[in-house]
Amino acid sequence: MILRIATLNLEQDHKCWAARRDLIAAQLRDINPDLWALNEIHIPSQTGRWLQKAASKATGTKYALLQQSKTGEESRTQGEALLTRYPVIETANLDYRSHDCVALVARFEIENRLLDVYVTHLIAAKVEDSARQYQVRQLLEWIRTRDDADDSVVCGDFNAAPDQPSIRLMAAAYRATQTQPTAFTPLREPGGAPTHPEWNRFDRCIDYIWISESIQLQASGICFNQPAKDNSELWPSDHVGVWADLEIG
Repeated sequence: MILRIATLNLEQDHKCWAARRDLIAAQLRDINPDLWALNEIHIPSQTGRWLQKAASKATGTKYALLQQSKTGEESRTQGEALLTRYPVIETANLDYRSHDCVALVARFEIENRLLDVYVTHLIAAKVEDSARQYQVRQLLEWIRTRDDADDSVVCGDFNAAPDQPSIRLMAAAYRATQTQPTAFTPLREPGGAPTHPEWNRFDRCIDYIWISESIQLQASGICFNQPAKDNSELWPSDHVGVWADLEIG
């Protein structure tokens, strides 16, 4: 069975969200994911619920929404989310106890196989990579406690490029579906600076879909990677997304 999965960091509700969300919805029609992982949903303005409705309208199918708030000071501001066309049989979450970061997992039963899909967002690149290495170790240890799943996928913004130690740790256990640049787009407020002006645009991959050895990769690429036709500074987000077609079983 082929599943299409996508992931996107939303940049909360910053930088012209009302216009950005329409771009996301328009491009979602072509991507048409079965499972859609989201980083930086904005909890006060319920961006996850807005996208749930937009996804259902764009694709003509119903999506369920799972959300997990961050911890600490950011617990009321942002979190991780997963939109799914498939019924969920179990959910769980991990508090890294590190920089307010969390992970969520949803379990599905598809063609008599158990599939775990994880969504996480590791600490920002301005923090030393040792913090992300710690988080990756915590994540992999947690996944090992759930080793009764037949297949597993890990999605999200890891804030590190493929040559960094934290990503090499992940790559020892999972395969990345792609390593094309995902950050950062030229998105900016009118008259403002783009996200992280100290970085070159599209200079590295920091967003990933990781797959277990039991899963066959059929196709992959980047998505949500087109600016508005009339405004080259208006993009769906400050990141572009990743998609992958996965053969399960």
